[in-house]
Amino acid sequence: QVQLVESGGGLVQAGGSLRLSCAASGGTFSTYTMAWFRQTPGKERDIVAAISRSGRRAYYASSVKDRFTISRDNAKNTVNLQMSSLKPEDTAGYYCAGDPARRDYLPWKFAEYDYWGQGTQVTVSS
Repeated sequence: QVQLVESGGGLVQAGGSLRLSCAASGGTFSTYTMAWFRQTPGKERDIVAAISRSGRRAYYASSVKDRFTISRDNAKNTVNLQMSSLKPEDTAGYYCAGDPARRDYLPWKFAEYDYWGQGTQVTVSS
């Protein structure tokens, strides 16, 4: 059974940086497309960024492009999200997700991911 555990969330001032990490266990990490989603109360869980199995391709939501960077280390079974120039609107629960399906595109929909972590809270103060 695949387990994903996020870490690195916290409180940061606007303009600051945070690095989220997700550690995977129980599966073959290198065969999963990985992603970060975020969710605020009462809203849908939306994709932030996704990264291909090899790490060579990445997708970013327009709201975070040029501020966030997703990366992965298949030797360590980890995926990271480096967040910079944080804004109050980045405040959300952040979730790590894994997709085991072999696709010719980077999935961006919630329903396309099978594995989920419990989430880590990021709060950006103004």
